[in-house]
Amino acid sequence: MKRLLKILLRSILITFVLLNAVVAFHAYKFTHFYNPGEITIKKAEEKTAWDKAKEMFLGINAAKKPNDVTTDSTFKTIYLKTKDSLKLEAWYIAADSGKGTVLLFHGHGGNKSGVIKEAESFNKMGYNTLLLDFRAHGGSEGNTCTIGYDEAEDLKIAYDFIKSKGEKNIVLWGISMGASTITKAVKDYQLEPQKVILEMPFGTIKDAVIGRVKMMGLPPQPISTLLTFWGGTERGFWAFGMKPQEFASSIKCPVLLQWGKNDPRVSRAEEEILFKNIPNSNKKMVVYENTGHESICKKETAKWEAEVASFIK
Repeated sequence: MKRLLKILLRSILITFVLLNAVVAFHAYKFTHFYNPGEITIKKAEEKTAWDKAKEMFLGINAAKKPNDVTTDSTFKTIYLKTKDSLKLEAWYIAADSGKGTVLLFHGHGGNKSGVIKEAESFNKMGYNTLLLDFRAHGGSEGNTCTIGYDEAEDLKIAYDFIKSKGEKNIVLWGISMGASTITKAVKDYQLEPQKVILEMPFGTIKDAVIGRVKMMGLPPQPISTLLTFWGGTERGFWAFGMKPQEFASSIKCPVLLQWGKNDPRVSRAEEEILFKNIPNSNKKMVVYENTGHESICKKETAKWEAEVASFIK
């Protein structure tokens, strides 16, 4: 009996160690982006059984997505620096009337090219725009992403840059990780934008991980808890404390919260908790019937433009 118990305990221990090792690899790959050309990223149809097995146990490699928008004379490329000397790349696009400036922040794995459609719409509404590549994304330096934790500093730097130019009417817009980062930056740095637009922010990092795990077809627990732990531990922060739905209580200005009904990653419950925690009464939540976890502006353009134009006028 004692022998069987020892074997059982040893098996449990080995399983626990192996599970944590696999999850730690996945957490690393989820928060690390290789430079373009540094590794070979195969398309799904090109992957062999060996490639798929490696991804299952060691995580999926991801490279920075280069910006693919062809810029012209209306774009001014801006370079900003973080406190640890990372160079961040941004585009500034001036509007004819200059009613104010909208700062745009992309999601995890994206870049500023991915929010150009939104920027064009804001420009047509008469607003200057600043599109930022977060650290480890697009044209910015770095390879480590913290899903909004350190990126809050990037956002503050962009905000301070626009404010230093004398801009009085600053609007913050973000999608997914970008929206979640706005809530943390406002809380940490006491930013005072005139208006904020949040599109599909996650409630907590753990919620975001649960959404990702479900997309992979895996049971949420205990994988999501372990991924959250290892992701934060490897990047030097307490990931369980990254809670945009709580940070939202620090936003004092008018807020437009937007979410797609078909979003497989961010739940309506997450958004409703976040919305409830926004302290002022000048807030609005809009649900889009045909949109998932994607650009609402691209998917339901007319409704998005109507809602946004009405909010920022």
